[in-house]
Amino acid sequence: MATRKSSPLLENIQTIVYAGLIALGIRTFAFEPFNIPSGSMIPTLLIGDYLFVAKYSYGYSRFSFPFSPPLFNGRIFGSLPRRGDVAVFRLPRDTSIDYVKRIVGLPGDRIQMTGGQLYINGTVVKREPVGTYLAQGEDEPAMELKEYRETLPNGVQHDILKASDNERLDNTQEYVVPPGHVFAMGDNRDNSEDSRVLDAVGFVPVENLIGRAEFIFFSVDARDPWWQVWDWPLEIRWSRLFTGIH
Repeated sequence: MATRKSSPLLENIQTIVYAGLIALGIRTFAFEPFNIPSGSMIPTLLIGDYLFVAKYSYGYSRFSFPFSPPLFNGRIFGSLPRRGDVAVFRLPRDTSIDYVKRIVGLPGDRIQMTGGQLYINGTVVKREPVGTYLAQGEDEPAMELKEYRETLPNGVQHDILKASDNERLDNTQEYVVPPGHVFAMGDNRDNSEDSRVLDAVGFVPVENLIGRAEFIFFSVDARDPWWQVWDWPLEIRWSRLFTGIH
């Protein structure tokens, strides 16, 4: 029996459509790339880092899909973040904006900053000095900051930066995290608009979570003009490529 030969053009179109559907499926249900435009998560994440976020970490909400269609409320296959996760979420007051911060408070937790130190449920979070860190912010001169290693109640350790213990958000009210919400903070503690600022970020609805930041797949320190192509290889932070995020 003779077979009908398909058109090469049609085959190419089918291949493109299939590839697009596979890419869309991966982006929606598995991993989505994000880049870091600000210094609020230094030293964990630097300006110019490109990272993959695991979309399946906390289940799926409408914000898991392109254009955030209102298909349903809440999350399906949902689970809470682990305290200490670095997570990407939609800003509560403007869900067109993505934020990346560290989750330090879960529903029902009491969070407070006193004298520059973090308290969770009335207990100070242990921190140990590491040394100093030269932090380079966006369009800002480099600043030498103090680096500490914090140990959260569940044993997760991560480094933070502090200019001093008497900055704008170093003495706060006690925040009680509402049901269905989490409390997020930047690792660059004195240069981060986060859940401590209720009228800017505030408590983050679990529905707004996009996923957990898993690893850096590319990183570039693009300070030179883009047309200086000979400098491109020198601007890549090779040591950060394919490193996990903790």
